[in-house]
Amino acid sequence: MAKAPTKKTARKTTKSATVKKTAVKKTAAKKAVKKAAAPKKTATKKVAPKKTAVKKTAVKKVVAKKAPAKKAVRKKAPVKRKPVVTTVIAKFDAGYGNELYIRGGSSGLTWTAGEVMTNKGADEWVWKSTSVTNEIEFKVLINDEIWSEGSNGVVFPGATVVFEPVF
Repeated sequence: MAKAPTKKTARKTTKSATVKKTAVKKTAAKKAVKKAAAPKKTATKKVAPKKTAVKKTAVKKVVAKKAPAKKAVRKKAPVKRKPVVTTVIAKFDAGYGNELYIRGGSSGLTWTAGEVMTNKGADEWVWKSTSVTNEIEFKVLINDEIWSEGSNGVVFPGATVVFEPVF
């Protein structure tokens, strides 16, 4: 159980409380004076010495370029003309084992020796030439021996003549 406070104990407690309060006030005042008297400390940031920046320059790699190829100057080639083909077609059934020949006065043909015609069918014989430069007179022969009857045939350069010889 707690004792009831008496006058004496009540005075002591108030006295000790006031002493404590003043002591607290004095220490607080001392601290305030110290703070005011002391130089103000501010947080300083340590700064590294400034580095001088080295200026970087871009270095371009230079690749040696080949000189552009010279364009070949094309000379206009002379226009190649298709060869002029002259054709003689003889419509005649020479019979098995026989051939037709052609003789003429120019462009590779002679009247003394005949040139064999190509057989394209049972009754079709063809002679073609690219060397004809002017009009040719010709005759057709069987086996280069039997001459066709009638007048000579005529063909012009680049033309095709269908000739039906009579023997």
